[in-house]
Parts: sequence; structure tokens; C-alpha cells
Amino acid sequence: MKAAGRREPGERGAYRAFLPLTTRWADNDVYGHMNNVVHYALFDTAVNGWLIENGLLDIHAGAQIGLVVETGCRYHGELAFPDPVTAGIRVAKLGQSSVRYAVGLFRGEAEIAAAEGFFVHVYVDRATRRPTPIAGRLRAKLAEIAA
Repeated sequence: MKAAGRREPGERGAYRAFLPLTTRWADNDVYGHMNNVVHYALFDTAVNGWLIENGLLDIHAGAQIGLVVETGCRYHGELAFPDPVTAGIRVAKLGQSSVRYAVGLFRGEAEIAAAEGFFVHVYVDRATRRPTPIAGRLRAKLAEIAA
């Protein structure tokens, strides 16, 4: 039974980029499924993995870095080790110095998300930690995966 006001799980087609992720033995909790905190770690891994894979983030020497300022998650179904997980990513909102990513976690090749969340980065100067505009190649690549 669907709770009042609860949105239906998203479908794979709503996302623009995909990354395969793996679950680990330690991800399961005493209830036999993936603990809720692991979903947030997978969101972080998916977004930063996509940024690194696309040459948009230099974690060691980049002048601009994204700091997480907000996250959230809705759980639709269970995931557990040894499930393979595919993370779907899209940009839900692209601001001047911030970006809100939507992330769906799918069990393997499933068409319906087991969990969906969001992840907000504010881009800042690495040294000063002051917000800086998202520009150039980073902005262009983010726009490519915008909904």
C-alpha cells in the first residue's frame, strides 16, 4: 500500500549517466539488507566517481572543489550484499555555484529504483572555501546530464 503523498519510484530512463557500483559484506545490517547510511556513501561515490571519470574533479590539486551541503533519500526497495548496484545520475538544478544531483540506485539492471536521493554540491575555492562560479567545461558537462 502506498503511503499518502509518497511518490512512486523513479525509472532508469529518468537518469542521464550511469555508474556500476558494488555492495560489500559489511554493507548489510542485522536485518539482512543494506543499512541506510550506505545509500549516502553510494550517492557520494556515484557523483564524485562521475566527476573524476569525466576529468572534472582533481581531488588532490584542483583549485575548485564541491562541498556537500545537503542530502536526502527515499527508500523504495531493499538492496543487500551481494547485489550489484547501478547508480543513475542527473542534474536536477544547476545554479551559479551549486548543483543539485538526483541519484537513483538500481539493483543491477532493474528498471525501477530501489532508492532515490539528492546530493547538493556548492563549488568553492579549495584554499578560501568561498563559493566560486561553476564555469567552463564543468558547467557544460553538468548541463549535458541536466533533466
